[in-house]
Amino acid sequence: MARRSLSSLLPLVALVLLSTVAVACGGGDGSGTTSEQSSSDTPGEMGESDNETPDVTDSPIEGVEQFDGLARDHVEGTVDYEQTPPVGGAHADVWQSCGFYIDPIITEQGVHSMEHGAVWITFDAGLDAGERATIEAIAARDEYVLASSWPGTDLPAPVVASAWGLQLRRDSADDPRLAEFVAAYANGPQTPEPGAPCDGGDDQSALPG
Repeated sequence: MARRSLSSLLPLVALVLLSTVAVACGGGDGSGTTSEQSSSDTPGEMGESDNETPDVTDSPIEGVEQFDGLARDHVEGTVDYEQTPPVGGAHADVWQSCGFYIDPIITEQGVHSMEHGAVWITFDAGLDAGERATIEAIAARDEYVLASSWPGTDLPAPVVASAWGLQLRRDSADDPRLAEFVAAYANGPQTPEPGAPCDGGDDQSALPG
């Protein structure tokens, strides 16, 4: 009878031993696996919020200004932007196809292009032909570059490069920082809608005819 009782206890002893080993492997408090899972990123929580721009204060490009709190609403008609040229904000529901335009474009469509990742280079209408050719060449090298002259006389510099929430003002298209800005921010990390197209939009200037 004693042997039979001992045999019946063996499965219980084995179960206790296995439980002890499992706790030891899991760490002193058994929370290792749980901590790792809780620290993982939850889908949909990555990236910046709609009206924030990634911090570029450590950008190696001297002179880049940063702007936050930019709306992304689609609106009809004109928008009174705080910056000239705009760096983002409410915009038309149609974007401007990227490329080079000798004439001004619809501002609100240019802003939509920046939401898609475009760097928008605006230049003074009186810029000499050689510098215009430089800008045209930059636009031809990258499918996320939009370039156009700026209407009026309120452009703050002869050449201004803007991306969503970012701006660089230069006196010349030959300034190497212009190309650096394009390389850093054309479809760059500041883009609210990465991967959205910069072609297939409106490809006409704002001038009638």
